Amino acid sequence: MCSSPTPGRHWDGSPRLAARPRRWLRVAADSPSRLLRSAQRDRCRHCGNPVEWCYRADGRPVPLHPAELPCAAVPTDERWHLSSGIVHPAGDGSAWCRITHHMLCPARTTPPAPTPQLRDLQRRLALRTRRLKDAGALPPPPAEPAPPTTACRPARPVIRLLYVHYLAPRPVEDLRCVAQTRTRHRCTHPLLHPDTPPGAWTLLPTTPAAGQLPLPDTLMAVYDLTGLPYSEQLRWRAQRCPVHAATPAAATRTQWEPFDPLLHHQHIHPRLPTTARHYRARP
Repeated sequence: MCSSPTPGRHWDGSPRLAARPRRWLRVAADSPSRLLRSAQRDRCRHCGNPVEWCYRADGRPVPLHPAELPCAAVPTDERWHLSSGIVHPAGDGSAWCRITHHMLCPARTTPPAPTPQLRDLQRRLALRTRRLKDAGALPPPPAEPAPPTTACRPARPVIRLLYVHYLAPRPVEDLRCVAQTRTRHRCTHPLLHPDTPPGAWTLLPTTPAAGQLPLPDTLMAVYDLTGLPYSEQLRWRAQRCPVHAATPAAATRTQWEPFDPLLHHQHIHPRLPTTARHYRARP
């Protein structure tokens, strides 16, 4: 005759183990290594071939070809190696190395690979891309939009100030000083004063913020002020005109907003403005 089960045990007498709480693996924000996030498999959105996203020591993502290649087949300045989850743009002394996917992507208009081994690998990737297109697994790239006939003037431009990206509340020419006059009215002087050095429009990559996933390799128009003197950059960050830059006066809050490429993607412009008052091409 079977006895009734004892509390805390199964019918066969084995102990009941309490459900263990789940433990989530995370990467510390101040950790230089990205072991848990390194070598994430993905597919190139241009050709459909697999890539592995790895991270450099400064946190920038690098898309690598999944397989290792002999160093003899890869130019010296194109060799990469992984060490403790971090990718480095150099050889580690071994006979094998990694190479970026950009050097092999058959969908990009790049010059042919410099070595026969890389050209053969590029042809095989191109054949895989053709098969994916024939099977309908790779959608065709979106058609390039027609060039606009009207002037390009971002309503909320991205400004690079003290090596930090900010989203401006209005066009650069319309930014006003936030200082208050004696009559408690806001100053009407612009930040972009004719007697002060201007910034320069340039194209910079949409780098993700710390802890975000890699973003598509696109460029955005940025009004760069990092070439100005330090005092001028402080004046722009305080949003003061040259008259109120050195004079203590009451002021409202500045209108800069930290730029987030995921939250402010609608304000990303892939080409330079055509009517910039102070355009200076950067090398």
